[in-house]
Amino acid sequence: MKRFHVHIVVPKLEESVRFYSSMFGAEPSVLKDDYAKWMLEDPRVNFAISARGGETGVNHLGFQVDSDEELAALREKVVAGKVAVQDQPGAQCCYASSNKYWTQDPAGVPWETYHTLGGIPMFGADSRETATPSGGACCGPVSSKQVGTEKKCGDVRTS
Repeated sequence: MKRFHVHIVVPKLEESVRFYSSMFGAEPSVLKDDYAKWMLEDPRVNFAISARGGETGVNHLGFQVDSDEELAALREKVVAGKVAVQDQPGAQCCYASSNKYWTQDPAGVPWETYHTLGGIPMFGADSRETATPSGGACCGPVSSKQVGTEKKCGDVRTS
């Protein structure tokens, strides 16, 4: 089953955690010095915020899935539509290890579709080498021109 994913860069994490905890009526399921995440069931969303630099606002959107088979099925739909995809198996990002792929909509909004494999103790090993779609610290296509091209970020494969 899919879960909608939203990641927002915020200027002050503590203020934003207080705001979103109040809005959602729940404390974050993950809370770090630079990152917080709510895994909500109603609506079914993985809502994450981080204060690691980059432009304040929506960093990226996406879908979290429950299996690599579901990830592959969604990827096939995107590729069938002749949309460029950037694979990122074994990504180390946002305190999690995941298999994922990135794409961008025609307006340039980055979309991440991923299957979480487990937690990791740091924001992300991939952040040492690459920037996120909008300049944050996790891996992803930096611009629409990079989707579908090779770039160093762990074991990135493209199609």
